[in-house]
Amino acid sequence: MKVHKTNAARALDRLKIEYEILEYEVDESDLSALHVANITGKDIRYIYKTIVCECEPKRYIVACVQGDLELDLKALAKASGAKRCELINLKDLEKITGYIRGGCSPLAMKKQFDTYIDDRALELKYIIVSAGVRGKQLKLGVNDLLKASGGKTALITRV
Repeated sequence: MKVHKTNAARALDRLKIEYEILEYEVDESDLSALHVANITGKDIRYIYKTIVCECEPKRYIVACVQGDLELDLKALAKASGAKRCELINLKDLEKITGYIRGGCSPLAMKKQFDTYIDDRALELKYIIVSAGVRGKQLKLGVNDLLKASGGKTALITRV
């Protein structure tokens, strides 16, 4: 079976970064990272969700956090030098990023936004993030994700 590449995968190809595409059956009633972990048999510590925030002064910031942890908006604001950050309205996600809920990749968005990956990722051999569509994930090295996204690391979650 031929795997169709996503924009995020093509971005990694351009950078000559190795990755693996993992596919899974989508359950429209449960788009959570925990569900992805359960259905793929992958440890939730490796599955990172992509969250887009609007921060003051007016700009968008992308956060990648372990699938079972909560984004700490105050910590994200501090790390990014913003006064404050809040989650964007989900109805605006596609307009801002080009991606839909459950298929938002930190790579190849409509525009390049500052990206912060939670520090916990540095302890991992690899990380799994959305490939940009529901049902596909990208497995790649943490440093490769940092390079491809232009991202920085910071402690931005609370347990």
